[in-house]
Amino acid sequence: MKRFLVLMALVLPLAISAQNKLAQAVADDFSARVAHHYQQKNDSITGYIAEQMTRSGNAGLDIDTTIFNLKGDPAALDAALKYLYQYSDCNRQRFIANLRSMNLQSNSVFPLATYTANKYKNDTKALLEDKADFLKTYTGPVTGKTPPPSYVNAAGEVVATATNPVAAANGEQPSATAAAANTASPAAATEATPTDTRNWEVRPLFQVRTPEQLVEIFGKDNVTQRDAINLAGDKEGEAYVIYPDTDNELEIQFDGDNGNIITFAHYPSKWKSPYGIKAGDPLDKLIKVNGRPFRINAFEWTNGGLVSDWQGGALDGKSVVIQLKANNTGDPKQYDQVTGDKIIRSDMPVLKKLDVIVQTVSFKGN
Repeated sequence: MKRFLVLMALVLPLAISAQNKLAQAVADDFSARVAHHYQQKNDSITGYIAEQMTRSGNAGLDIDTTIFNLKGDPAALDAALKYLYQYSDCNRQRFIANLRSMNLQSNSVFPLATYTANKYKNDTKALLEDKADFLKTYTGPVTGKTPPPSYVNAAGEVVATATNPVAAANGEQPSATAAAANTASPAAATEATPTDTRNWEVRPLFQVRTPEQLVEIFGKDNVTQRDAINLAGDKEGEAYVIYPDTDNELEIQFDGDNGNIITFAHYPSKWKSPYGIKAGDPLDKLIKVNGRPFRINAFEWTNGGLVSDWQGGALDGKSVVIQLKANNTGDPKQYDQVTGDKIIRSDMPVLKKLDVIVQTVSFKGN
């Protein structure tokens, strides 16, 4: 009996540890299967995971690169498992069924299920509430992506990708079907119901490097040049505006090899922006994406309404610049609490009464 108890004392901690840590082979298997399914059109599971990771900030500015290499980013891999668990209604059996539908190796399924259920067992209520909120605005999966040039699939084969940087980022690949579609007869085209086929993904724009590329993509009538104006009202170089003077207006500044700055200041907008943040979003959403309250320059002063410190949240160090505004300023006693030369916290109760929203949001990408 004593020997048995000693053996259990040694084995039990190892078993518990195994449930809280994934073997590298299991992580690699999951990563490979997610990457494979992300290349399929309208894949519901990876589409859901990618959109949730985008909105939560778990994927940074380049969701495609992250999804294709989850094994290289443990935090992103955990996030992918969390959102697959959420997709499965935080139900272990549904989670297992979804893993099997992705054709994971049999000896990967149960370790993944045990690891994920243990890791998020105390988050079930919050995950289900977040899912219900997410589905109110989710428009469906955007998958069928092309892997990056350095991508190697599960079989160890190098995958050929599109040569155009924007096409590659959008998952476009030349094909006989596409060529046939481009030569369809005028009669056939008129019979089809007109639809908006424009790509509203923002991420490919981080790879564009010249105004000529913008014109090639969007057409010369949809691109114009303007002075770039900073928060102090001073000219700061030049900017190019896509779909000017519309709700979908987007400003892009080129900074050579340092990357592009993309700014939104109009709403509503069809663009799918990084982290799901757009102009017009409420302050509560911004706090939720960041994962904690942050600090703001008070209104009606230098850089008023600008987020000054993300306080170590998810957006900290992510090159996201946001300026807020208060819509309801009719009560001076309330508004005066958040104006002047001072720093305020985003969780001040008065900010809810002032209907604070995102006025402008800029993203810097390399």
